[in-house]
Amino acid sequence: MQILIEQLLPRLMWIHVLPSPFLKAMAKQTVGFSGADLANLVNEAAILAARRDQKVIKMKDFEESMDRLVAGPERKSRRISAKEKEITAYHEAGHGLLARILPNADPVHKISVVARGMTLGHTRQLPSEDRYLMTRSQFKDTMATLLGGYVAEELTFGELSTGASNDIRRATELAHKMITSYGMSSKLGPRTFGNKEEMVFLGREISEQRNYGDKVADQIDEEVYSLINAAYEMAQKVLTKNKARLKRLAEKLVTDETLEGKELEAFLDGRKLAVKPKAAKKPRAVKTSKK
Repeated sequence: MQILIEQLLPRLMWIHVLPSPFLKAMAKQTVGFSGADLANLVNEAAILAARRDQKVIKMKDFEESMDRLVAGPERKSRRISAKEKEITAYHEAGHGLLARILPNADPVHKISVVARGMTLGHTRQLPSEDRYLMTRSQFKDTMATLLGGYVAEELTFGELSTGASNDIRRATELAHKMITSYGMSSKLGPRTFGNKEEMVFLGREISEQRNYGDKVADQIDEEVYSLINAAYEMAQKVLTKNKARLKRLAEKLVTDETLEGKELEAFLDGRKLAVKPKAAKKPRAVKTSKK
């Protein structure tokens, strides 16, 4: 991945990029990216660097470029109330904490409550390596992580908001695919359901022809419900047990808005970040004149 980034750079721009350790850090964040994705990432970072009148692309340019590609441009004109910011902080903290604790979820790289695109915040997870297969355990932990924001709001405020709508849709779609496409239902067994027509290049399903009856359709609904309910109960169990860590992380997000790196890891693990003591200043030598 790092080699691919290095090959793309001279073809995309005339601005120089900082050397190797910098590219290694970016390579870890671009697991699974295609050549076109990397081209967009580098091009956006180059534009940001040029706007800032820089002669090199810095790490902050790539980080901002990544955020733009994942969640959209920052909406500086969008002002949200203190209450909505708090709800968003707990929502994203719920996602992040579950992703950190569940063994089969992807690691958390960054949590932000800065409004971007159509969202008020986002939690970025990155796989530790290129992946071509997914297991049932990974799907289950992914669904629980998706419902983490929903459960965090419910536990903290005793109320639900519309902020979890996209998470619920994604979790439901994932559960449905597990049953109808991947044969991961112990009740219905290893078979697929429905003849689907897809637009391959857009990755969208445009129609489905049912090849099963109403009785099987009811069983599919029951299995989907069972998976979603199990994910909800798992998220509720984990966040209830770690409510103090959830609160601490959310409060930090309210004040700092963005957490990443070692600081994020410390808050996710519920520990204090070690602060390096400042080096003591050496006393200045006092010159004495001989009489």
